[in-house]
Amino acid sequence: MRRLGRVFHSLTSTHHFCTSSTISLNHMLTTHLHNNSIVDATILFEDNPTSRNIVSYNIMLALYVRNDRLRHAQKLFDEMPLKDVVSWNTMLLGLRKTKNPQGVCTCFLQMRRTSFSPNEYSISLVLSTVYNTEFNILVAQIHSFVVRAALNSSLFVGSALMRGYADVGDSVALSRVFDEILDKDISSWNALVSGYMKIGWMREAVRVFDAMPEKNIVSWTSLMNGYIDNKRINKARSIFNKMREKNVVSWTAMISGYVQNQHYMDALRLFPLMLKSGIPPNHFTFSSVLDACAGCCLLLTGQQVHSSILKSGIPDDIILLSSLVDMYAKCGDIDSAFCVFESIPNKNVVSWNTMIGGYARHGLAARALDEFERMTRSGIKPDQVTFINVLSACAHGGMIKEGEKHFDSMAAKYRIQAVGEHYACMVDLYGRAGLLEEAVRLVKKMPIQPDVVVWGALLAACGLHSSLELGEFAAEGINRLKNEHPAAYSVLLKIHGEKGSWNNVTELRQMMKGNRVRKQSAGSWVEPHSSPSYSKTIF
Repeated sequence: MRRLGRVFHSLTSTHHFCTSSTISLNHMLTTHLHNNSIVDATILFEDNPTSRNIVSYNIMLALYVRNDRLRHAQKLFDEMPLKDVVSWNTMLLGLRKTKNPQGVCTCFLQMRRTSFSPNEYSISLVLSTVYNTEFNILVAQIHSFVVRAALNSSLFVGSALMRGYADVGDSVALSRVFDEILDKDISSWNALVSGYMKIGWMREAVRVFDAMPEKNIVSWTSLMNGYIDNKRINKARSIFNKMREKNVVSWTAMISGYVQNQHYMDALRLFPLMLKSGIPPNHFTFSSVLDACAGCCLLLTGQQVHSSILKSGIPDDIILLSSLVDMYAKCGDIDSAFCVFESIPNKNVVSWNTMIGGYARHGLAARALDEFERMTRSGIKPDQVTFINVLSACAHGGMIKEGEKHFDSMAAKYRIQAVGEHYACMVDLYGRAGLLEEAVRLVKKMPIQPDVVVWGALLAACGLHSSLELGEFAAEGINRLKNEHPAAYSVLLKIHGEKGSWNNVTELRQMMKGNRVRKQSAGSWVEPHSSPSYSKTIF
């Protein structure tokens, strides 16, 4: 009896004591998938190796992808004895989530070499991944496969292809794909309008919009967004005003459009109209309104928006919280920015960049570098924006050695390629310290062509230290890129004036007049004294 008890105990202490049938296993795995119980699902899956079928593997793949465990998903995918189109599509989705267009394209090629042909969903996943990347040149090849697979008449695939051709600017192919769709619905018409707008063919987009057999709120919003993207903000507002029906997407798009085009006060005037319409804002709306407050340094209004967010009951969202950090930092309340930043439970690279950038703008170089160190210790990998903020902090703090160290670490440690803005920060760093020869040396050995920002940083440094010879070198560089740039004349006027070379000053002014170059006027944002009464009109 004791021996039987020991056997029973040893059996019950192992995971393999009770195996489930395949149907039961898949039912329980599906329940865990719905509940997102990845640990319970993994244990159950591992305990029942003989009951698994292709459905079991696909459920686990979906669970791993949903929880961003792509390594686990890839390992399981490679171990699968059999795969179907669902398996391949799940892996494509996982690779797309990690923003890995090369991985998606490689997986798609491997899929084509199997006996399973990609379906409409496979095509849309690949196309949506290559948008706005260097891999968008594959759109035409994918289209060729679509035609051979007889999927070109599909609404789903056709809309995805139209977005792809709009991304590469091919209006002829865009129109051809639309014509290939047999049963066009309102979504395909909307995709054509959006495609023409993205290419910049606004008249053609309006012609298609007017010819649509029916229109919905998406149609109007697509046309409005097209005008916003093409910097026709007043035309976008005209379309917005004509909309008989508006939802939170259309209101948010118009507010965001004003912010994108730096019409901050217009965005803030539109927000109370949205509230009066009865449409509740979402976190994207609030984020855009906060960006508007940051853009014109309206701290009091930003605080009231913050209060409204708390009252709305919207759950914490990292995009919204990062916008709050940015608003407080740009409006001068760096302590409140830090308090909001610390309340973010799972900080990402955007939230860290916002805080580091806030410290950099306030000249708090040491605190910016401390946050950078804390960021890297937390396991978050910095990106190009991170280093722009770090190098800017070093420049404002006069930290030459630290700036050089972080600039060198970009490629050596993090494999991040320096772009023009990084070089501009380094030129600014050397220029502020009076190391003009070092700044010029860096500009001359840049592996990329110096842009207006780099030349402008060097020009500003020359003006700060009244270096005429190097100032003329920088002015020549900036004028090669942008003919008769007013900044070049302004700095040279300043240097000649400080040196008492009044004949040269007169000559430069005559050149400016002859070339119709206007002197740049300075400006700054200051919160108006009437902001409290203005805020009452919002809330």
